[in-house]
Amino acid sequence: MSQYYILQDSKKCIRCHACEVQCKVNKSLPAGPRLCQVVEVGPKLVDDRPRASYIFMPCFHCDKPWCVAACPTGAMQKRDDGIVFVDHDECVGCKACIQACPWGAPQWDPEEDHVVKCDYCMDRIDQGLEPACVTVCITGCLQFGKAVELPQTRRERHARIVSESEFE
Repeated sequence: MSQYYILQDSKKCIRCHACEVQCKVNKSLPAGPRLCQVVEVGPKLVDDRPRASYIFMPCFHCDKPWCVAACPTGAMQKRDDGIVFVDHDECVGCKACIQACPWGAPQWDPEEDHVVKCDYCMDRIDQGLEPACVTVCITGCLQFGKAVELPQTRRERHARIVSESEFE
């Protein structure tokens, strides 16, 4: 697991997409690729009222990332701190990493002709800053930090939300 983690309090998310927009601005991405996404789950009836939940989906920076294993050139890499990233100079555009990832994290950038993915804005992390998406969250539903520093119960809750939507 990555040392770092983005935790979302889905009850606070209003699906404004500020995180997605800021990600695109920070990475200078065209309209197509979405390195982080806010996904709607529902609506479902809760107490006879329709409710939807919004789940923030960045790359999960897996312990044993399939995208890294699938990359024939070594362009998809994992740092010692667990952040998975693309070395664009090594990417030949075979898209094997896109096929390998069950979460859809690696995406194709047609303007640059290579794969892009969420890397937690590692250039910002290396400067002691938070990822761009976290800095613009208007409701404060996104938190970033080292996984061991975030409240354990909230990390467990987030993992459960990703696998089964939670409506309260």
